[in-house]
Amino acid sequence: MAKEGYDRGMKTRRKVLGDEWVDRAERTKTAFNAEFQELITRFAWDEIWNRPGLDHRTRRMIVIAQCAAMGRWEEYKLHARAALEKGDLSQDDLKEVLLQTAVYCGVPTANTAFREARDVIAELAKK
Repeated sequence: MAKEGYDRGMKTRRKVLGDEWVDRAERTKTAFNAEFQELITRFAWDEIWNRPGLDHRTRRMIVIAQCAAMGRWEEYKLHARAALEKGDLSQDDLKEVLLQTAVYCGVPTANTAFREARDVIAELAKK
């Protein structure tokens, strides 16, 4: 059962974040962090992301807003970049999430989130 959950989670993780990111994370797996990586793959990427209540696009918007609210800028940029790259969200969709974030999480948070998004958009434009 755990292996099946891991496999489903890994498939979702790759779909949402992209092979390049997941392969890089897999290369940094060690004996020390392997169990943690397995745990997040089974629970976050299978048990949560694969629940039927919300589609991946909606979950992605929630994660982006939550990461901004908590100041988790590495995860924020990861999800914003993947969403824009894969076409899950448009720049206008991301802008709407950040405007909502400004009201509910504060202008300083949204200011940083817009700046980080601007940098991600510029990086993607260079590709």
